[in-house]
Amino acid sequence: MANSFRASKHGRKGEANHDAEFSCSLQELRSLMEIRGEEARIRIQECYGDINGLCARLRTSPVEGLDGKSEDIDRRKQQYGQNFIPPKKPKTFLHLVWEALQDVTLIILEVAAMISLGLSFYNPPDAERQYCGRAAGGLKDDSDGETGWIEGAAILLSVVCVVLVTAFNDWSKEKQFRGLQSRIEQEQKFTVVRGGQVVQIKVSEIVVGDVAQVKYGDLLPADGVLIQGNDLKIDESSLTGESDHVKKSLDKDPMLLSGTHVMEGSGKMLVTAVGVNSQSGIIFMLLGASEEGGGGGGGGDSEEKKEKKKECLKIRERKDKKKKNTEMQPLNGEPEKKINLPKKEKSVLQGKLTKLAVQIGKAGLFMSTLTVIILITRFLIDTFVIQGVAWSSECMPIYVQFLVKFFIIGVTVLVVAVPEGLPLAVTIALAYSVKKMMKDNNLVRHLDACETMGNATAICSDKTGTLTMNRMTVVQAYVAGHHYRKVPEAELIPTKTLDLLILGIGVNCAYTTKIMPPERDGGLARQVGNKTECALLGLTLDLHRDYQAIRNEIPEEKLFKVYTFNSVRKSMSTVMKNYDGSYRMFSKGASEILLKKCCRILTVTGESRVFKPRDRDDLVKKVVESMASEGLRTICLAYRDFPVSEGEPDWDNEALILTGLTCIAVVGIEDPVRPEVPDAIRKCQRAGITVRMVTGDNINTARAIATKCGILHPGDDFLCLEGKEFNRRIRNELGEIEQERIDKIWPKLKVLARSSPTDKHTLVKGIIDSTVMEQRQVVAVTGDGTNDGPALKKADVGFAMGIAGTDVAKEASDIILTDDNFSSIVKAVMWGRNVYDSISKFLQFQLTVNVVAVIVAFTGACITQDSPLKAVQMLWVNLIMDTFASLALATEPPTEALLLRNPYGRNKPLISRTMMKNILGHAVYQLTTIFTLLFTGEKLFDIDSGRNAPLHSPPSEHYTIVFNTFVLMQIFNEVNARKIHGERNVFEGVFRNPIFCTIILGTLLVQILIVQFGGKPFSCVSLNLEQWLWCILLGFGSLLWGQLVSSVPTSWLKFLTTAGHGTQQEEIPEEELEEMKDKDEIDHAEMELRRGQVLWCRGLNRIQTQIRVVNAFRDSVSPYEGLETPESRSSIHNFMTHPEFRIEDSEPQIPLIDENEGEDEPPTKRNSFAVPPPLTGLSSLPPNENNNALDRIVPVHKDVPRSVLVPPNSVGLMSCPGSPLHSLETSL
Repeated sequence: MANSFRASKHGRKGEANHDAEFSCSLQELRSLMEIRGEEARIRIQECYGDINGLCARLRTSPVEGLDGKSEDIDRRKQQYGQNFIPPKKPKTFLHLVWEALQDVTLIILEVAAMISLGLSFYNPPDAERQYCGRAAGGLKDDSDGETGWIEGAAILLSVVCVVLVTAFNDWSKEKQFRGLQSRIEQEQKFTVVRGGQVVQIKVSEIVVGDVAQVKYGDLLPADGVLIQGNDLKIDESSLTGESDHVKKSLDKDPMLLSGTHVMEGSGKMLVTAVGVNSQSGIIFMLLGASEEGGGGGGGGDSEEKKEKKKECLKIRERKDKKKKNTEMQPLNGEPEKKINLPKKEKSVLQGKLTKLAVQIGKAGLFMSTLTVIILITRFLIDTFVIQGVAWSSECMPIYVQFLVKFFIIGVTVLVVAVPEGLPLAVTIALAYSVKKMMKDNNLVRHLDACETMGNATAICSDKTGTLTMNRMTVVQAYVAGHHYRKVPEAELIPTKTLDLLILGIGVNCAYTTKIMPPERDGGLARQVGNKTECALLGLTLDLHRDYQAIRNEIPEEKLFKVYTFNSVRKSMSTVMKNYDGSYRMFSKGASEILLKKCCRILTVTGESRVFKPRDRDDLVKKVVESMASEGLRTICLAYRDFPVSEGEPDWDNEALILTGLTCIAVVGIEDPVRPEVPDAIRKCQRAGITVRMVTGDNINTARAIATKCGILHPGDDFLCLEGKEFNRRIRNELGEIEQERIDKIWPKLKVLARSSPTDKHTLVKGIIDSTVMEQRQVVAVTGDGTNDGPALKKADVGFAMGIAGTDVAKEASDIILTDDNFSSIVKAVMWGRNVYDSISKFLQFQLTVNVVAVIVAFTGACITQDSPLKAVQMLWVNLIMDTFASLALATEPPTEALLLRNPYGRNKPLISRTMMKNILGHAVYQLTTIFTLLFTGEKLFDIDSGRNAPLHSPPSEHYTIVFNTFVLMQIFNEVNARKIHGERNVFEGVFRNPIFCTIILGTLLVQILIVQFGGKPFSCVSLNLEQWLWCILLGFGSLLWGQLVSSVPTSWLKFLTTAGHGTQQEEIPEEELEEMKDKDEIDHAEMELRRGQVLWCRGLNRIQTQIRVVNAFRDSVSPYEGLETPESRSSIHNFMTHPEFRIEDSEPQIPLIDENEGEDEPPTKRNSFAVPPPLTGLSSLPPNENNNALDRIVPVHKDVPRSVLVPPNSVGLMSCPGSPLHSLETSL
């Protein structure tokens, strides 16, 4: 395609005439953007003449852009809308309160409190009082008659407290998310031309009529029509489902759509639709509308909306069909299939916790039911059998009051047992970490990435910009037959050569790349755009020439054709047309690639001589390799003339165009290693994390830099491979990747040089899928280019560069490094490990309270017919240990000590043996103290016993002391809980966490107030100083006891078990995988909750099914019999994953080498899917991937007809993890 902009006559003159009204309506532009391809070109020609006509109608200039006056911009915003899609309304505080009230235990408590309230106002006839039994004795004293209602009211009040606290937490979490979201959105800028100047503005400021510059890696922020383009290729899969890249040019398809990714090339576009009127905005609003419409009764949907919904579904269906039938057009020409990526598993931690919470909840439910049953039975036996009271209906209300009291006690046991603080603690820990990580230059996009990072075992890092400073400068040059060790003076280079060099650099570097004056005096000049090109432009300035003058003389529109840089070409070429009709092409690129295409070279005199292969080998050895061994990146600059006599060249035949070059110079570009990187890498290695470098540079440069960084240590056993060699080693004779071959390489591989994006993806996938180590590897990847998208997505945690990263990379990533610095990754590891430890600290504390409170309430209730801790007190304890403790313990700042141990790994239980020892050890101390006080306290303190008090009797000193000691022991134990690895000094660094100190002191103060002034509602009596001192002493005792517990070596306690293991993916029943196949991630937490409800019924069913499966195998029946194959459904690009405009999961379509699981079949059969033959016995089962025992066999339903086995078009079925085939294959 020749350069697409022909400066037509009125194109130049069509200066922006902003005063007249716009002669294009919004509707007209919207309908224009709905057509594509040739049809769109014809429509533009018919209606507007050409693109300049459209510019004139929109009162803008294709060259100068808008003039940028604020009144003009405002008028455009009014007429055509803003480039902003309104987010879904956040939930109101009341809504969150309502949600918090849905908690079952709270509802039960509310009901019980209501009944208790109602009954306290009921006065039974006095006459029959004495016949109702002993316990009903002093039911009402005169002084006490009015206070019976207090307990019910207090319970209601504390429920209100709990609800408000929960709602407030949810609200602040949501607010934080929105803040984070808007921060991500604000950081998005786009380049437009205004008033002839190229400026960067916020995406939301773009208006219709703007002329925007698009380049490789951009995510288009609005719809537009191409004005001029170089080799532009767009990935439109997010809108159409077409995985092929669409070529855009003025004469074929000039339409550019918002939400699509620029995969190659550059150009300019005229913005024609923004915000809700752009193509992705329309789909967005439809999805929003259909959600709300569906929610709000749906009946009121207007016809128009229904039409739109149909349209939306059509797009979806079209996309589905495309998904199944499209061939991927890989960069290297061989068609490959886009295979469904395996689902990314969501937070492991959340899964483990929810599982644990469900287990504890079940135990709590069991205990509370038991408590109620025992209380009722004892009461009935005591009243009707031992005292022999006759049944009478007058006593009914009193009996009911007892029942309600018992019921409330049961429910409070349940409330204390259910650790609803767990999810809260995770949220707080993660939200707090995310907020603090912002300060450490980590912008977290997905909360769980933060915690996954703590388990990372491998980091695959880019070189440029991450390990190095990305401030490139030319330091050596080979020009005019001489190798200069530093940049030569201009006088030393022949004029002819110098002119060619300067012209070639000026024209053949992207016009968006510039060197700007420093921001402050004495600073370094600012490099804008591609840093390698900046180095070359810097070279022209060092030679005292001005590249800008060349660009002013030859504006971008005059360039005839540009072959932009991409990862396959590894070079960039620009063609200029001379006045006499001949052409001249300038090229620059990786020296070893470009030198092979040179057949001449410029000499000392400035003339060219023949450049033979032997000369080339000499040059490579003496110059290129010597530069590379010093860690320099080598770039070759060359040119070629196409004389008129040879006729018009075939510009599409790249291989032919890019030969017969004449070499001008080879330059060595230095990119210094960041000073803080070697230390950061040392920390990683000490923390058990392997750092690997994956770079596109040549192997000598890569090795030199890796040694400087400390990735390679001389004398170690390591591998440094080039992409080609790596591919040769991991593929079998048929050219397919084999996991066993990767397994032989990756443990030693430290540097992968000259690697393509596909190699990076293959390596990451290979490490993640590997089973060589006993722990599954958790891989973090850094990337900045568009082509890094697949690897970033595949990794457990993807880091994108905030400064150098393209939009596509940022979309695919989990965390954005706002300073592009490797040492920020080390901070992320610290925070990730800290989250895990914070949760464990909280668990250790909470489970101790749980165990003690439940046992005390249970035993107390059974022996004394009344819980020593009253409902309201229990709720206060619950508040301390859930909400406050989660705040106090989840906000501990990380320390360097976290980096001194190896990663935990994905399968490590949340509660280690040491923690179990601490929990049980402290429980023993607390229970001993409480029971001693409960049963002998009245003798020790010489006070009245509080046991066996009748209903509604006033609170006693005895029970107040029990309650007070209990709470104080928890407060002191909270300090113990700060250490989970058995450290001695529990106070270390306590003042670095102000939140912790505040909460401890606050809780203490409130406790004093409750005991001294709480009175009847809290069932407390004020205590004297001596009693207080005893309580504090007993509380403080738990600190001393803690020292004793940590002295006992854990290795002696072999009988202790660990708890809180996660769910393995293989354990997930297939029905749930079926339900989840629409989602992108397996959300362990949601699953656990749902499972908790279903498990009770499913146990038996599952055993039966498993017996059936085992029998089926014995009868050697095909295990695939009657398995349904899920349709691969997909939503429109998953647009609504968040209320905000985030294009999630749009995979840039770079060929992923063999993503298939069944990798041993020949590649030709990729499209057809053969029905597997019946298995005879277990011998021919698919190879055991996960060594799971046979008891995890997925239920096979025999009642499904055989005919549904495999639909004709289910490509790539084996690798779809949602499919039963896959679960069967992995479980066997």
